[in-house]
Amino acid sequence: MALSPNLAGALFMVVSMAGFTLNDALVKYVSEGMNVAQIMLIRGAFATLLITLFAWHQGALRMSRLLFHPLVLLRSLCELGATVFFLVALAHLPIGDVSAILQALPLAVTVGAALFLGEPVGWRRWLSVACGFVGVLIVIRPGFAGFSVYSLLVLAAVLCATVRDFTTRAVPDHVPTLLVSMMTAAVVAVAGAALVPSFGGWKPVETWEIVTLAAAAVLLFVGYQFIIRSMRTGDISFIAPFRYTSLLWAILLGFLMFGEVPDLPMIVGSSIIVASGLYMLYRERVVGARLPAARSTAPQMAPDGL
Repeated sequence: MALSPNLAGALFMVVSMAGFTLNDALVKYVSEGMNVAQIMLIRGAFATLLITLFAWHQGALRMSRLLFHPLVLLRSLCELGATVFFLVALAHLPIGDVSAILQALPLAVTVGAALFLGEPVGWRRWLSVACGFVGVLIVIRPGFAGFSVYSLLVLAAVLCATVRDFTTRAVPDHVPTLLVSMMTAAVVAVAGAALVPSFGGWKPVETWEIVTLAAAAVLLFVGYQFIIRSMRTGDISFIAPFRYTSLLWAILLGFLMFGEVPDLPMIVGSSIIVASGLYMLYRERVVGARLPAARSTAPQMAPDGL
C-alpha cells in the first residue's frame, strides 16, 4: 500500500537525518588520526565530485556562471565558517551534545527573522525561544563541572548557519540548488587545503580513512537529496518535527561507536530544546501558517555543509 504524502515526507526526513548524523559519526571517528583541515579537503573533494556529476546529469551545469553569484559565494563562506567550528567541536565533544546544541538553529533563525526581517513573532513563540536557549545553557552548563569551551564553537557554528540560512533566502529562485551545493562543497574543500598548515600540517592518511570519508561524503549527499524530497512532500506541520530524530540517531551512534552515554543535563537540556521547537511548529500551524513543505520549510532544515 502506497504511503500518504505526509508519511512519505516523514520517512524521507528520518532517512535524511540518519544520513547526516551517520556522516557526522564517521567524521568524528577519523578525526582521532586526522586534523580538521584534512577532513575538510578529502570529504569536500568527494562531495564536490558527487554533486558535480549529479548537476551534470540534471543539466544544471549549463548555468555554471551562476556559481559565482555574490549571494552564492556569501552563503558558501558562511557554510565554511559553520563547518570549521562544527568539525573542531565534533572532534572534542560527544556527538549527542553537539547534536543537541545544533537543535537551537531553528530558534536562532526565528530570533533573526524577528529582529532583522520584521517577521511577526508572538509572545508565545518568544517564550518558547527563551525556554529553548535555557535548554542550550543546560547542555553547555557554563561555570559547572563538565563545561567545555568547545561547546561555544558549536554555538559559533549555529550563528554562521543562521546567517547562511538568511543568505539562502535571498538567493534568486533561478539559481539551481545543485549549483549552490556544488559551490559550497568546493569552497570547503579548497579552504581545507589552505588550512592544512594551520592545523599542524599534513599527516599520513591511511586507505581506510579515505574510504571512510568517501562514505561520509556519500551519506552527506544522500541526506541532502532526501531532505529535498521531504520538503517537497506533504505538510510542514507534519514533517518538520521528524528533523529531531537526528538527536536520537546521534545518541544511538554515540553509544554504539564511541561508548558515549548521555548524562542528565544533556537529556534535560535537549528535551527542553526539542519541546521548544515542536511548540513553535504548533504555534505556526495555529496561526494559519500552513503551507506546502516546499514553500514553508526554512533553510535551516538542510545543513548540507555540516
